[in-house]
Amino acid sequence: MSWALLLGLLAALLLLLLLSRRRTRRPGEPPLDLGSIPWLGHALEFGKDAASFLTRMKKKHGDIFTVLVGGRYVTVLLDPHSYDAVVWEPHSKLDFHTYAVFLMERIFDVQLPHYSPSDEKAKMKPTLLHRDLQALTDAMYSNLRTILLGDTSEAASGWHEMGLLDFSYSCLLRAGYLTLYGVEALPRTHESQAQDRAHSADVFHTFRQLDLLLPKLARGSLSVGDKDHACRVKGRLWKLLSPARLATRAQRSNWLESYLQHLEETGASEDMQARAMVLQLWATQGNMGPAAFWLLLFLLKNPKALVAVHGELEQLLSRAEQPISQMTTLPQKVLDSMPVLDSVLSESLRLTAAPFITREVVVDLALPMADGREFSLRRGDRLLLFPFLSPQKDPEIYTDPEVFKYNRFLSSDGSEKKDFYKDGKRLKNYSMPWGAGHNQCLGKAYAISSIKQFVFLVLVHFDLELINPDVEIPEFDLSRYGFGLMQPEHDVPVRYRARP
Repeated sequence: MSWALLLGLLAALLLLLLLSRRRTRRPGEPPLDLGSIPWLGHALEFGKDAASFLTRMKKKHGDIFTVLVGGRYVTVLLDPHSYDAVVWEPHSKLDFHTYAVFLMERIFDVQLPHYSPSDEKAKMKPTLLHRDLQALTDAMYSNLRTILLGDTSEAASGWHEMGLLDFSYSCLLRAGYLTLYGVEALPRTHESQAQDRAHSADVFHTFRQLDLLLPKLARGSLSVGDKDHACRVKGRLWKLLSPARLATRAQRSNWLESYLQHLEETGASEDMQARAMVLQLWATQGNMGPAAFWLLLFLLKNPKALVAVHGELEQLLSRAEQPISQMTTLPQKVLDSMPVLDSVLSESLRLTAAPFITREVVVDLALPMADGREFSLRRGDRLLLFPFLSPQKDPEIYTDPEVFKYNRFLSSDGSEKKDFYKDGKRLKNYSMPWGAGHNQCLGKAYAISSIKQFVFLVLVHFDLELINPDVEIPEFDLSRYGFGLMQPEHDVPVRYRARP
């Protein structure tokens, strides 16, 4: 090793030591934990298993603390009574936009001119509510039927085996893609529906390759081989979702029309519009499949829960105005009359939804806590909420928080249970799979309806069972913490067949 190289390494190490050790805790600030590695701090532990690391930090420091993670100081807040002080704070003090733009660029190569998340949200919100929401719900039911029930040759051929995650993710993303981005042609014929199934399968399998690389893309830790693969997959998706390609599709949603118009108004090129379309495919469809996977797996592993849901669905069908085979839509009043399934979904999301809610601290400010304490936050730091730990896995709020209880969100009279407590006070935020405040998921109602429609169709039209009834529920893929719904470390083999 040359002297010049050795001196350079020593200088870099000295700089890291100076950068990571120069900060000390000021009066009024949260506890500060720098870790033992210069500059990196706790980055390795945080990246390996964020939930375990933050649990350990909470036991050490309490429900608010600051840690050094890869050169950034991150203040972590784990008191759900105090979350509203963060999620409703104006962007001029606590900003989500900077981090969102960073992820858009790093993961999806999207750089939009004059980008304003607030303007985009205002433009898109009406397309996911009221009449437009009902149109999306109806189209989703039709497209789920196309994907699940449309291939009559497959339906007549007995049992089929595949992974439950692959089954759930494929069906929901493909139907969601057809719902938002349009179908092959109108009127819907057997031929056009077969083309829809083939094309949407191509979109899903290509998208899934990118989805598997997403955590590494976000952290900038791709190998050379992974980088090449990611480039090829992105290029393929950009072609599949290019504005020119989408212009040929029929029955495009108002959401798509409004978003494309918004992109044109911002001055985005056609190439950048295609990249934004891929980003939106992940944002709108990337969590529903994993959510349905966990829900169905919990039902298959809990016979009492499965019997309760089947009983609810049979009761609904007995009161239906027409046979299930003739239903072209699933009326909203039916979707709203599934309290048992609603509880199962809420419990499944409580156990598996693990998004990070992040804000950039724009100005020095005082953060008020619900118990009367106040902590000073420094400009330039990052603030992080992790509802997966609290409230969702908090033993003071939920008895046996690691255990799936299908009726946990049901009151004794069969209505939705909403009263949960911590420190003797009722919680406003007792489960937060959809985020909260200014950045709550706009598509929440659409996603819930879609998942329930999928589960309805699967349980009514198919026999579904685990190939190995004694299979253990898989551990999480720990790299997915922070991105929404967790995914399993490995898939779970199931078999299914269409009922006569």
